[in-house]
Amino acid sequence: MSELSPWTAIPAALLMCVGSVLALIGALGLLRLKNFYSRVHAPTLGTTLGLGCILLASLVSSSALASKLVLHELLIAVFIVVTAPVTTMMLLRAALAEDRRKGHRPTQASGPSPADAELADDVQPGDDTPAASGPARPAGDA
Repeated sequence: MSELSPWTAIPAALLMCVGSVLALIGALGLLRLKNFYSRVHAPTLGTTLGLGCILLASLVSSSALASKLVLHELLIAVFIVVTAPVTTMMLLRAALAEDRRKGHRPTQASGPSPADAELADDVQPGDDTPAASGPARPAGDA
């Protein structure tokens, strides 16, 4: 049998479309986000999830055409899932080390980081330092 039945072709096509859309979203995130630290996140998630869907579609169609379970795609998926986050972490650490060496502080894309959440009560609007670390200022003094 050289043709896929609709019961396997339709799910494979849907998985292929979902994987393509996820990879496209990751690529658009790479273009849209402002700094390196933000740009690394979107493509990693997009390609990992997108490639997972595409490999699952390949597994379904290959297994249906061979009339037996084909697991070659699982090896590719395991390799990608293991190496993509490790590579991203190594790139981020190298960039952070370079920024620290140059004396630059990495910028945040938007909003406070989770580490700043515990200081949120001490920080006044427009104030760059926590109120507890410096002398208290009168309310009317700017």
